[in-house]
Amino acid sequence: MKLFGNCLNQLLQQGFEVMSKNTRQTGKVGIPRTALYLFLSSLALLLFVNASMGSARATSSVSMQETGAEAVPASAESVDVEPGGAQGEEVTAIESESVRPQAEGPFDVEAATQAYMSRLSPEQKARSDAYFEGGYWLLLWGFLYGIGVAWLLLGTGLSVRMRDLAERLTKRLPLQTALYAAQYVIVTALLGFPLTLYTGFFREHQYELATQTFGPWLREQMIGLAVGIVIMPIVLVIMYGVLRRAPRTWWVWGAAVSIVLAAILILLGPVYLDPLFNTYEPLEEGPVQESILSLARANGINVDNVYQFDASRQSTRVSANVSGFAGTMSIRLNDNLLNRMELPAIEAVMAHEMGHYVLNHIYEMLIYFAVILLGGFAFLRWSFDRVLGRWGARWGVRGITDVAGLPLLVALLSIYMFVLTPVLNTIIRTNEAESDIFGLNAARQPDGFAEAALSLSEYRKLDPGPIEEWLFFDHPSGRARIHMAMQWKAEHLEELGARD
Repeated sequence: MKLFGNCLNQLLQQGFEVMSKNTRQTGKVGIPRTALYLFLSSLALLLFVNASMGSARATSSVSMQETGAEAVPASAESVDVEPGGAQGEEVTAIESESVRPQAEGPFDVEAATQAYMSRLSPEQKARSDAYFEGGYWLLLWGFLYGIGVAWLLLGTGLSVRMRDLAERLTKRLPLQTALYAAQYVIVTALLGFPLTLYTGFFREHQYELATQTFGPWLREQMIGLAVGIVIMPIVLVIMYGVLRRAPRTWWVWGAAVSIVLAAILILLGPVYLDPLFNTYEPLEEGPVQESILSLARANGINVDNVYQFDASRQSTRVSANVSGFAGTMSIRLNDNLLNRMELPAIEAVMAHEMGHYVLNHIYEMLIYFAVILLGGFAFLRWSFDRVLGRWGARWGVRGITDVAGLPLLVALLSIYMFVLTPVLNTIIRTNEAESDIFGLNAARQPDGFAEAALSLSEYRKLDPGPIEEWLFFDHPSGRARIHMAMQWKAEHLEELGARD
């Protein structure tokens, strides 16, 4: 989601990557949407930050996409790819030369890795590094921008006036909360729009990653805003109901309710939200469909169709995902992936996505999020009264159950998530590495996997330093992924030689 989810996506990638790099709100397609829905609900209060802070990064799901600092799911992930796609379309990109085992002597993993890395020209590397490293600053500025928005709402009394208006319109507390929530979404979206416009439109076009003109882009922002106006009141009514009914233990119950909301949105998001932005239709029969369904069957994924969606009208990025929950689960990939990737690379990407499903990463992440949320709500319990004791009278906020204090809750929780960025990125990065290994073993396409990893270099720094990767990367770096693929290849040369 776009305008509505801007800061949400930023925090998602700061915290979890998200689950990647890249959400709908930045105009980047293929962002881990399940991650977006998960964060949208499970971090109900962070959901509110979305409009208040704006998106500092693009976004992501749990897959091979570009989530990292400038990216952004638990679903689709963007993977920019090589020329000569499965559909025979010519695409200008990094020159494709698969690294094959030498006829004589042992396979040199380091040399094979370097052979892939050297295909990136100095100009391409400089452009990729500039884009991705710029995301580090956007992460900081987005965080500070959001804190500034919260301070503006509180310091000017605007939040209190929004509450007072809701109280004049109705005497029922749930309706007052819902009316405040709708106002909050609109006001914070407007305040955050300058940053959203830069990160989601101008910057993406500057680096030639977006294909939308301003009109269609703004239209999708408005759709996202409308979704926010519907969802935010529901979430806030539930959360403030918890605050009012459990004044001493609200932080425990708030975390628990957030996880339940997360599961609900994971279930409903792919079915009801994704189609608002793209058209989904069954993939035509042929080698690609059969290969993907064969991979699914071989790994215990019970689906009978594969769906494609029209991401090319929004972005040049490639994305795919195994998304949904229970009966809503489906396998989906975008038209950029079909047109820009060869079949081995498509198989590698789809096998990676299936790994998240087979390895139960969604359920695992729900557990992680439950612990993280509990800590976050405990931090709110500790910090809110202290801050309110110092400035509450000046702001006109009555207490924790007063919806006018929502900007303070958002600011405090965003501080908590910002500080946890390296830890949260590590959790996601670990899951991504697990899914990488699963994908290699399932698809058995090490060169296809390396091609996909190398293609991320269009917008993702390929070879970061170790501290840089720990701080900002919620996926393994391109070098690490290519090295992993070549190591796997070295251990399976006989099998690969026989297959060729």
